[in-house]
Amino acid sequence: MQRALLSVLAVSLSGSLLFSIGAPTAAERLERVQPNDNRVAAGKLFGTTLTLRLVAQPADWHPDGDSAPGVTVPAFAVEGGAPQIPGPLVRVSAGTAVAVSVRNTLAADTLRVYGLHARPLANPRDSMPLVLAPGATSTVRFTLQATGTYYYWGTTTNRALSYRTGLDAQLTGAIVVDPAGVAPPRDRIFVIGSWADTVARSFLPRNRVLGVVNGRSWPATERVSATVGDSLRWRVINASGDLHPMHLHGFYFRVTARGDGTTDTLLTPDRAPLEVTESATMGATYAMTWVPERAGNWLFHCHVPEHFGARAPLGLPPDTAAAAHGAHASHAEGGMSGLVLGVNVRARRGAVAERAPSDVGRRRLRVMVRENVGSTKERPSFGYAVHAATDTTRTASPTLVLTRGEPVGITVVNRLSEPTAVHWHGIELESYYDGVPGFSGAARRLSPMIAPGDSFVVRFTPPRAGTFIYHTHSDEDRQQGAGLAAALIVVEPGKPFNPAIDHVVLITSPFDFAEANRGVLVNGSATPAPITVRAGQPTRVRVINMTTRRAGLRVRFTSGDSLVASRALAKDGAEVPPAFRGRRTTPQPVSVGETIDMEIVPTDTADIRLEVRAGPLLNAPRLGVQLFRVRQSP
Repeated sequence: MQRALLSVLAVSLSGSLLFSIGAPTAAERLERVQPNDNRVAAGKLFGTTLTLRLVAQPADWHPDGDSAPGVTVPAFAVEGGAPQIPGPLVRVSAGTAVAVSVRNTLAADTLRVYGLHARPLANPRDSMPLVLAPGATSTVRFTLQATGTYYYWGTTTNRALSYRTGLDAQLTGAIVVDPAGVAPPRDRIFVIGSWADTVARSFLPRNRVLGVVNGRSWPATERVSATVGDSLRWRVINASGDLHPMHLHGFYFRVTARGDGTTDTLLTPDRAPLEVTESATMGATYAMTWVPERAGNWLFHCHVPEHFGARAPLGLPPDTAAAAHGAHASHAEGGMSGLVLGVNVRARRGAVAERAPSDVGRRRLRVMVRENVGSTKERPSFGYAVHAATDTTRTASPTLVLTRGEPVGITVVNRLSEPTAVHWHGIELESYYDGVPGFSGAARRLSPMIAPGDSFVVRFTPPRAGTFIYHTHSDEDRQQGAGLAAALIVVEPGKPFNPAIDHVVLITSPFDFAEANRGVLVNGSATPAPITVRAGQPTRVRVINMTTRRAGLRVRFTSGDSLVASRALAKDGAEVPPAFRGRRTTPQPVSVGETIDMEIVPTDTADIRLEVRAGPLLNAPRLGVQLFRVRQSP
């Protein structure tokens, strides 16, 4: 096994992705991995004790679908059963005793298995891994008392989970503990995995990041079915070595619990946020509930472009990827891969079909998608321009301001030399206008790609005020990096947007990969123009992270060497829970696809800086700054 894995690794180090180890003989032929949708619990329950026999074995994995090329990886299986990715599900009622035996059949690899321990964890020593030499078997016994979402995981490289992104990165299984004495809820469990060196980037080309949900990469991932009005409960486990901000199109969801694999905390109503994007760090878990209110096709996906963008299937050279701009008419099928789930929401039986939206009384706008001066094919520079009726103004990627409850019709005109599309991020609207070409909509009425020189009319009525985003949903890494992302602000009726006390801070990435590693752009510039605010005047700052590679950003306000307190007002366009509305100086996380509204009240005329940093530590690298010049109030 070790020889085979090393031979594959050598191929990856040379620049092409692991795929073929050579045709095995009949004696060597491996079992094929079965994607595990986590609907059936493994093991046998005798009274209040669950017994489970696991085996770690080499297996033939086809993450891009049964007919696509495969690769040999270690995988867990129930003894005598097919290998599964993710591994067999452990699901019990609180108070169940568990006896798990693990057998290591990886011929030359020592296996370490973490997470097979009690919840709650009474003794830190109990979290030490099982260490199994090749051919060894070990048994562990523990009791699961604390309800929640957990997992177990294994490694043959002895790397931490946050660095376990190589060949052993699919050795993960879910553990769910339900309340005792009640029937298990009708929920779904989704385990996120990745296969690439996304931490150190030491050997895989950028378009070789492979993300999977329950063992499959889009479009081979499961299509979730639901009906309008259903109450959906999902558990998400990030068992990968990267951070993933997971975004739900078209609807808000409530985060009801968060955990880290060892502990899980149920969020009380005053702490449970309403969101469209939840960022899960490495090893994090969360539970969410949501109700689909409109029929159609919707996406749930990671918002980091390289985690869901086009990727050549395993075994094919990188230049066969459909990522080349203009190469695919159905963006969903040909321009996306990885960490994506499709959700098909059916209308309720007997429901009256929705009528086409009327244009009577609808506010009309035009959004042009155009090239900026100096744009080239190799280094594109794109922008949006918004016009009320005619082309009288040319402003690059301006803030689009709408009014809650006011119907709007937006004509998107594509003046690029390549196709594009616009997604209205966080807006609750009809699926057809959601902006994913070849997928948004339903049946034969699917949202089209907007061809060069063509246009598309988007109609919706924003149901809530807040901070949102409009951005490309076509060849995202290229077009978003070129500049196609901007702020969308929805105000309350009768309360117009006031640029004197309300400011947008849009964080994006430079197109050049090397520049993006060094810093970010703030409001389109590495040195943005200062913003003037007034002492004693409450000021709203709307921070939007639309970088292409900076998922783990944090922002903070400083003045001189001191931190400046701010108050969180909203996230993703929804008010933050009451428990988090106090003024504080701690850095505020904002991941890709998230918006955070904060309030500052300058107390004197000292300048204030909004600092964009790469992590939570006070000395984390500073990637960008927006200066606020404080003036005396008139």
